[in-house]
Amino acid sequence: MRRFGYTLLLFALIPAALFHLWWRARRQPGYLRHVGERFGRYAFEIRQPVIWIHAVSVGETRAAEPLVMALAERHPDHRILLTHTTPTGRATGEQLFGDRVERAYLPYDLPFAVARFLDRFRPDIGVIVETELWFNLAHACSKRGVPLLLVNARLSERSARGYARLAHLTKEALRSLCGVGAQTESDAARLEALGAPVVEVTGNLKFDVAPAPAMAALALELRRMFGAGRPILLAASTREGEEPIVLDALARLAIPHTLLVIVPRHPQRFDEVAQLLDARGLGWQRRSRGEPVPAATQVVLGDTMGEMSAYYGACDVAFIGGSLLPLGGQNLIEACAVGTPVLVGPHTFNFAEAATLAEAAGAAIRVADASQLATEAARLLTDPSLRARMRAAATRFAAAHRGATAKTVRLIETRWPRAP
Repeated sequence: MRRFGYTLLLFALIPAALFHLWWRARRQPGYLRHVGERFGRYAFEIRQPVIWIHAVSVGETRAAEPLVMALAERHPDHRILLTHTTPTGRATGEQLFGDRVERAYLPYDLPFAVARFLDRFRPDIGVIVETELWFNLAHACSKRGVPLLLVNARLSERSARGYARLAHLTKEALRSLCGVGAQTESDAARLEALGAPVVEVTGNLKFDVAPAPAMAALALELRRMFGAGRPILLAASTREGEEPIVLDALARLAIPHTLLVIVPRHPQRFDEVAQLLDARGLGWQRRSRGEPVPAATQVVLGDTMGEMSAYYGACDVAFIGGSLLPLGGQNLIEACAVGTPVLVGPHTFNFAEAATLAEAAGAAIRVADASQLATEAARLLTDPSLRARMRAAATRFAAAHRGATAKTVRLIETRWPRAP
């Protein structure tokens, strides 16, 4: 009965969902493409057996990369179907995998849409990356005998409290899964408290994402473009409200010729940040122009997609966005993987353990506000030996936590009754 009430609510929200697509499409036209897929209508089919992997958006898609490649190599007779929720996730999947996988939107969690999806693709197994619990989807997979796993699962205390408000539905969905692989012991404990019967700690797939050789070459090109001798501070994956704080920190830096590179988390905000830079009267230019940065330019707006690893490789110090305001922070592992000294704000609950371990390893420094961000950035930008120690610590930290892909593949294959 609880799932029936949940389903009725979803049907009532269909007009709001369509309005949401239209509203988001004002900045990202991709939201109005493939709308039929949101309701289980697909213009293609897959004739091979299907391994289905769901990665909501950009971060989950990048995290899934080593898993997708490992499963494709181990099961060459199967076709990978990679589903997403956002256009940026879908675009990232296209960038990473090209035609090596099929791509589609996962439908809304409406029974008829879920049934169409499963009828169309008949997956041998389903794998959800990170933590997305869809109650009707889990129920339908269980009834049809489609093994469904949750992998690379993370669950903050805040998210756990949210799922606890739907305790019965959450428990039912978790018990429908045939396996759960959590990033950390803390994530596993929270999932078990919500009703997951057996949770294995398999680690974080993001540690296994290797920077592409092309990104290393692009990092060198960006460094030359930005100015090889300039101190470069990167503000990576910034969220709404953070850019003014970062710009205040830049104003406090008494280091001549410092260049700030701001890369907003969401591409629909590129123009909004551009307007902010104009309003502040700063000398700035867009990365997408592909031109050398004059010495008088104070800020570069990173308005390109898929180049974050190169931005990390091109800077001296990286501040990881989403952490100065209570937004939970963004992934710092990619920065550590290329040996970049990291600054994070006080709010890192989305990546709590990774941030804590990086800080303990000497790979990251936590700051409280714009003033401390300016202080620590200045200390790092003017102390090459400190940067060198943090670079070495970051590299060791990233290397020490690799191996999640092999553990996750093992979990999937042991819970896949008809695995080839």
